[in-house]
Amino acid sequence: MRLAVIPARGSSKRIPRKNIKPFCGMPMIALPITVAKESGCFDRVVVSTDDEEIARVARTYGAEAPFMRPAELSDDQVGTIPVVAHAVRWAQAQTADIQVVCCIYATAPFVRAEDLWRGLTLIEQNNADYAFSVTSFPSPIQHALRLLSNGGVEMFHPEQLHTRSQDLEEAYHDAGQFYWGRAAAWLEEMPIFCAAATPVVLPRYRVQDIDTPEDWKRAEWLFRAMRETS
Repeated sequence: MRLAVIPARGSSKRIPRKNIKPFCGMPMIALPITVAKESGCFDRVVVSTDDEEIARVARTYGAEAPFMRPAELSDDQVGTIPVVAHAVRWAQAQTADIQVVCCIYATAPFVRAEDLWRGLTLIEQNNADYAFSVTSFPSPIQHALRLLSNGGVEMFHPEQLHTRSQDLEEAYHDAGQFYWGRAAAWLEEMPIFCAAATPVVLPRYRVQDIDTPEDWKRAEWLFRAMRETS
């Protein structure tokens, strides 16, 4: 059995009610739910939330919200892995044959079915513990600068000052969309960023963190532009 888990807490400090805030005409969480349902990747799509309103919205768009997440897993200090592990334990109590589990973030409007399938294929082909979305940094991280308290700047890696960008190793970061993992890896709370994980590389134009109102506005612009050109 393949399970999708979409974590969605009720509280959000920088963007209130972010998980169900209207995004291009739909509640934000409706977008990843719809993609997960229509992808054909999953036997069940479960939303893990501590909020009754989020649960109702999730059910409206076809996901299950069969339990309320306990308070100890609902504050902003709790990471993704224990939340998914909790959902896996719940699902295992219902059915014993869960093999792989995909965590999809509720604020991932750019997630695509073909990328979910690539992750599933990679985790199986590579016998990996995890497969998750990544994208490349737009500029070389070796040329990154820090701002100093005196108003100046300095390089994090001054030894790379004169190294051409094309001669530097390309760096990648978590795209924040989805994380396939074997059920055992989630339950054992194994770290995702490790040698036993396989990257699913996404183009930068389909990746946008949504942590601030400015992020939200940019994401809506990108979403509309891609919808109009597809």
